[in-house]
Amino acid sequence: MTHRPRPRTLGIAPGTLPPGPSNSLTDVRGVRVGHLTLHHDDEESPARTGVTVVVPAPGSPFRRKPAAGLEVVNGFGKAAGLSQVVELGVLETPLALTNTLGVGAAFEGLTRHALLDHPEIGVSTGTVNPVVLECNDGWLNDIRGLLVRPRHVLDALASASDGPVAEGAVGAGTGMVSFGWKAGIGSSSRLVDAGDGSRFTVGVLVLANFGRAADLTVLGVPVGRHLTPEQSQEQGEFARGAGSCVVLVATDAPADARQLRRIAKRASVGLARTGGIVQHGSGEYALAWSTTNRTPHVPSGPVRTCSALAEDGPLMDLMFRAVCEATEEAVLGSLFAAEPVTGIRGHHAPALPTDRVAQLLRHPEPLTPHDAPPETAP
Repeated sequence: MTHRPRPRTLGIAPGTLPPGPSNSLTDVRGVRVGHLTLHHDDEESPARTGVTVVVPAPGSPFRRKPAAGLEVVNGFGKAAGLSQVVELGVLETPLALTNTLGVGAAFEGLTRHALLDHPEIGVSTGTVNPVVLECNDGWLNDIRGLLVRPRHVLDALASASDGPVAEGAVGAGTGMVSFGWKAGIGSSSRLVDAGDGSRFTVGVLVLANFGRAADLTVLGVPVGRHLTPEQSQEQGEFARGAGSCVVLVATDAPADARQLRRIAKRASVGLARTGGIVQHGSGEYALAWSTTNRTPHVPSGPVRTCSALAEDGPLMDLMFRAVCEATEEAVLGSLFAAEPVTGIRGHHAPALPTDRVAQLLRHPEPLTPHDAPPETAP
């Protein structure tokens, strides 16, 4: 596999805030990411899929639950475990990303992992709420084959590390397509000066599988109008850009659940900057959590004191900016990193021509009416 450059290697650096050391989700201390990639050829069931897991904080997320907030931008999705996140404002397990029809298997994998680590679950305390989010990789993967199994989640968790996050066609991103090009996993981070000498980190990981080819925008330049890949008529909703995007946002700032939902909501601005319009058949979900603000499973008393960010100053605006910028760069990172993939029934997702993108940014070309055909109803 050849190495493909990250956007910053080509001078493409969205926004104004500085990135963290690895410019990825794992710049938030204690967050780990693992991938399990299923890419094999079988005459009856070619696999172009996988699992990506995120360990949200150090130690047990069940015994010390990270505060969390969810924003459903468009609810065309089949995720699991989100209603309890909305109700209680906490996470209890690692997070899993996979394909749409793999949600049940990933849920079982997370459950088995929690039971192995916590003998009290279902015996001396209640059950557990695994969180699984998904996108549809059926253009390249035999999604009907139900190829993701619970053991793949356990394998991905065993490989999870705090090093730089692998991007592109890896893990859950193996079969994903964005803007007509091969995409998948992308990650980025931003550093936020709190103004009192302290600094917070905001990290983002996306599973990108959305966007119409002609709409791809990089640093405000509509490059997709010049780069539109050939689209098969049978691609259907995939050619129209309906496919979904999951945005995971971690921070070490002591935000509460309400603030984290506000932070998660700003991920939609980052998606829009890349050309996403949140189409009818595209499910966009953003989930944010804090590694600092955690709730003990067994309370020490009837009242708990916790910290929260001040909202009467510039800090919240900087947190919002960080999410916007990191989400935008993470989507671009998923496209820049992904190698071309050919999958089921010979369907092909080409790699984004990154050198051509960089050239268009340096020397924008005039658009003609034919560069952006109107989108019509089927």
